[in-house]
Amino acid sequence: MLLLNLNDDPCHYSVLRRKGTLRVYEKNMATQFDNTEIAFKYQANKDLKQARILFSFIASPILTGLGIAMTKISLALHLPVKSLIRKTIFRQFCGGETLAETAETSNVLGKYSVDTILDYGAERKQREQDFDTAVAEFIKAIQFAASQQHTPFISLKISGIAKFSLLEKIHACVPLAEAEIAEWQKVYQRLDEVCCVAAENNIMLLVDAEETWIQDPCNELTEAMMEKYNREKVIVFNTYQLYCNGTLSFLRASIEKAVVKGYLLGAKLVRGAYMEKERERAKRLAYPDPIQADKNSTNSDFNVAILYCLNNLDKLALFIGTHNERSCIKATKYMKALNIAPSHEHVFFSQLYGMSDNISFNLAINGYNVSKYLPYGPVKDVIPYLMRRAEENTSVAGQTSRELELINKEIRRRKSLVL
Repeated sequence: MLLLNLNDDPCHYSVLRRKGTLRVYEKNMATQFDNTEIAFKYQANKDLKQARILFSFIASPILTGLGIAMTKISLALHLPVKSLIRKTIFRQFCGGETLAETAETSNVLGKYSVDTILDYGAERKQREQDFDTAVAEFIKAIQFAASQQHTPFISLKISGIAKFSLLEKIHACVPLAEAEIAEWQKVYQRLDEVCCVAAENNIMLLVDAEETWIQDPCNELTEAMMEKYNREKVIVFNTYQLYCNGTLSFLRASIEKAVVKGYLLGAKLVRGAYMEKERERAKRLAYPDPIQADKNSTNSDFNVAILYCLNNLDKLALFIGTHNERSCIKATKYMKALNIAPSHEHVFFSQLYGMSDNISFNLAINGYNVSKYLPYGPVKDVIPYLMRRAEENTSVAGQTSRELELINKEIRRRKSLVL
C-alpha cells in the first residue's frame, strides 16, 4: 500500500511497506545509468572519439562562443562551412537532412528498443509561404513516421507555423487588425490540419514550448486540438516548462479542464530552455522574472509534476523529457511504488539525440518507453537549433562534463578488452 502526501509535502511520498525494496531499487537504477557498455553499444569507436572531441570543445564557453560567432560570419559571407558542420555538430545532434536519412538512424536506435521523435529543424520563419511549407513537411513527416516501426511521435512549434510578432500581440492582449485576425485563423487551420493527419495515422504530436511572452496563444491552440483529437487516446501533447513560476498550478488546472471537457490530456514535462533570454527580457522591460528563483525549486516542481501525473494516468498520458538522472530515477521509483509497469502505454521518457545515452539506453533495456528527439532538415535550416544546443550544453552545469566522463569511461573500457 502506498500513501502519497501530495498536499502536505508534495515532493515526497511515504511507503507503508516495501521501503527497503525501493531504496535498493533506486540505488540499482543509479548504478544502471553508469553502465556505458549499454549506453554506447550502438556507437563505433570512431563515433565515440568524435563525440569526445566535440563535447570537449563545447565544455569551453569561450571556444563555444567563438565557434558560434565564426559560424555566423562564415554563413553571412557564404563561406563553405556547411560540410564541416555536417560532419561534426550536425552529425552528433541530428538524424540527417532528409527523412530517408532519419530512417537509417531510427533503425539503428530501434535495435536497442529506443524510438525516435521526428523534429523538423527549421525555425523562426516569417513568410506565410514558409508556414505552409512547414505544414506540408509536418504532414510528410507524420505519414513517413506511420510507415516506420520505431517512430511514434513527431514534434512541432507553434512559432514554426505562425509569426512570432502575431503570437506576441495575442499574448499581450493587443487588439488585432482584420488582416491579423485572418492570419490567426489560418494558424488554427494549419495546426488542425496537422493534428487531423496525426490522428488518422495514429502518430502522437508533441507541441513544444515557447518563450513565456508568446506561450498563452500556443496553450490556447494546443488545448483546442487536445479537446478535438484526444477523445479516445492521446494524440496531442502540450508542453509544461517547470522552470516557470506557476506551471505546476497550470498543469493541475489543465488536468481538471480536460476532465470537465471530456478529453485526455497530453502532458509533456520539461524543465525549460530559455532561462537566460527570459531573465534578460524581464529585467530589460522591468516586469517580474517568470523563472523560478533557484534550481531546487524547479527540480522540486518537476518531480512533483511527475508524481502528480503518474497518479492520474486514467486522465492523461505523461511524457517525461529530461536529461536529469535523478528525476528519471525518481520517476521509475514512483512507477514501481505505484505498480505501474515500465511499458505502460501512457508513460514515455525522452532525451535529445546525441546526449544522455546512458539514460535512454539503460531505461530502454529495463523495459521503459524511451524516445530520442531526432532533429532533421537541411544543414542551413538546422543551424539555429545546433547553435542553441551548443549554448545550452555550455550553460547547463555538469551536463557536458557528465557526457565526457561517460564517453571516456567507455573508451577506456573498450581499450581494456583488447589489451
